[in-house]
Amino acid sequence: MRKILNWFFRNRETGAITIAQSPNLVLWIVIVAALLRWMWPSSGQVSGALTVVVKGGLLVWAADEIVRGVNPWRRCLGTAVAVYDLTTLLR
Repeated sequence: MRKILNWFFRNRETGAITIAQSPNLVLWIVIVAALLRWMWPSSGQVSGALTVVVKGGLLVWAADEIVRGVNPWRRCLGTAVAVYDLTTLLR
């Protein structure tokens, strides 16, 4: 079990255990857009544009994690976020 967990969480670049990382630029944009959308929850054009930025940004971030994630955990996290984002997008 220890070997499997080590493989799953071990950063392939640094050798450290990596569960979370500081946000990259795309994720910072998503965070700011989500906060702005939360502050202005109207149904106008601004809210719609912010929703597009949040949903699109999450898909870009998820695709980046799936392709370039530093370990299997990060790739699984990207896959889970993409699946969630796509299922909520279709509602």
